[in-house]
Amino acid sequence: MTLSGAGRLTADVYGQIKQAILDGRLRPGDALPATRHLARQLAVSRNTVLNAYQMLTAEGFLVGRVGAGTFVDAGAAPHARRAARKAALHPRASWPRFDEARRPGAAYDFRIGSPDPALFPWRAWRALVAGQLRGRQLHRGYPPPEGEPALRAAIARHVGLARSVQADPDDVIITSGAQQAFDLIGRVLVEPGDITAVEDPGYPPARHAMEVLGARVEPVRVDAEGLVVDAIPAGARLVHVTPSHQFPLGNAMSLSRRMALLAWSERHGAAIVEDDYDSEFRFDGRPLEPLQSLDKGGRVLYVGTFSKVLLPTLRVGFIVAPSSLVPGLRAAKLFADSHGPLDTQRALAEFIDRGLLARHIRRMARVYHDRREALLGALDRHLGDRVAAVPSAAGLHTTVHFRDRAVSAEDLAHRALEAGVAVQPLRPYYRRRHRAGLALGYGLITAARIDEGIRRLAGALGTAR
Repeated sequence: MTLSGAGRLTADVYGQIKQAILDGRLRPGDALPATRHLARQLAVSRNTVLNAYQMLTAEGFLVGRVGAGTFVDAGAAPHARRAARKAALHPRASWPRFDEARRPGAAYDFRIGSPDPALFPWRAWRALVAGQLRGRQLHRGYPPPEGEPALRAAIARHVGLARSVQADPDDVIITSGAQQAFDLIGRVLVEPGDITAVEDPGYPPARHAMEVLGARVEPVRVDAEGLVVDAIPAGARLVHVTPSHQFPLGNAMSLSRRMALLAWSERHGAAIVEDDYDSEFRFDGRPLEPLQSLDKGGRVLYVGTFSKVLLPTLRVGFIVAPSSLVPGLRAAKLFADSHGPLDTQRALAEFIDRGLLARHIRRMARVYHDRREALLGALDRHLGDRVAAVPSAAGLHTTVHFRDRAVSAEDLAHRALEAGVAVQPLRPYYRRRHRAGLALGYGLITAARIDEGIRRLAGALGTAR
């Protein structure tokens, strides 16, 4: 039977709505447009849409509610999604796979890299953001790519007081977290094929940022004094380091090693990316001078972030750069995303200028100090004969190595998760030979829960291979 023109239109509308329900694009309970409205959108008669709705209602896909409209029936469950269409395009081999999505937290969560959201000053922050929204004025054009001037000035003052970093507001580039900072630096300084050096063990996202730009990334071993400068490969154009609190081991780079690294950069005409990722939380001793403040040749780019002291979801980081690199970094930021969220940046500037950031850091440091002490005490009680903690004076996590080198950290992590304890093996942070161990964070677990979590971990270690 051949359908008339009106019949074909009804069949088309019917088929498209039905397929949207089967694909899950229209879900049970979703409201459909009124027939007059959809008819105008599709440039068809209202009767065409009415007939399609009636057919779908008869088949159980739609349900009409008097005075409310037409909805996808609650029993119209979508079919399994169709497999993605085969494509001939693939990312370059240098792009890493990010299948290792963060698992949901456990009852005893020792994962690293996150502060406690319960400690965030929500009331003060909401008031500042609301104030920005209430007083918002129209702006012509786009904000500057390097960031809101008030925030750049506030950051320059903050790092100058807190970390002795020498910075003018014009030296500061606001980024969407530290990861964008690494990407922008790589775009400005690294050519495909250039050698860049990273700590081993080290921070994988910093390594990936250079790899996807086509750099040849070489791991450099770390000892008790930090990066072994003599092991940096010849011809390296850039080196990424975490001197204040080596990631993930936790030890600080000695002053002699810092001076040796600066001398190396001068001799080889190379850049140093100083990642000062959680230096705000220091519990023992006096913090060493950052590389940036010791640098006399303008070769250090200082990278900071508010992800650990405030919230990762704010996505605010920064680069303090030598003045000669600022124009290039500004252009790279412009090409990357034009600019960051203006209201967030202005609220953060006010948060810093009112002294709220410094007060918040002092409060968090006291809480994390207590959690760190609770963790070290629990490790000593329950695992003192099985693990050795790496000395560390700062940060939001502690690293331990197994005394028995035959222990599998991966097997232990799996067994611990079954007992409700989330921990992270050290292996993913190494590129070459590694020593088995765990990184244990205390940002997401309260002091009162730490002892039981470590007791369970000890039980899992007793059954690990």
